[in-house]
Amino acid sequence: MLAGDLSAVQTIADQVHLDHPEAPEIFANRLDLFPAGCFMAGALGYCIAHPGVVGDPPPLDTVLTALPAGADCLYLHDVALLPEARGRGLGAALVVRLEQVAKAHGFNRIALTAVSNSDGFWQGLGFEPAPCGKLASYGAATYRVKVVG
Repeated sequence: MLAGDLSAVQTIADQVHLDHPEAPEIFANRLDLFPAGCFMAGALGYCIAHPGVVGDPPPLDTVLTALPAGADCLYLHDVALLPEARGRGLGAALVVRLEQVAKAHGFNRIALTAVSNSDGFWQGLGFEPAPCGKLASYGAATYRVKVVG
């Protein structure tokens, strides 16, 4: 993902995340902080991840001033795929790439907050439920963690 992709990211996010909107500066912020975790799935979607702390996800729609001290995982901030991209294996391919990014940066876990009834998808990719009391900004959501081998 490059800065020139951010308008496409916003367009995709606005179509996919109707119940979890985020301002354009959020996507730019994550790209600035950790470009290695931000990539496009062609024109069909995107993925944004950055170092995080297990059990301490950042609130939704919040600019980060810095990456967290003591980061112990790669936090998957967002994966968004347009409806026509679903069922093509792109989500699984993005997770494989995330595992590579996590390993390259010394993390053995990927954490995420599953929204929009996506628990089954994430479970199928090896993400297990984990305790987290900081999900208020996400609404109905489940926190999940995957150990990267």
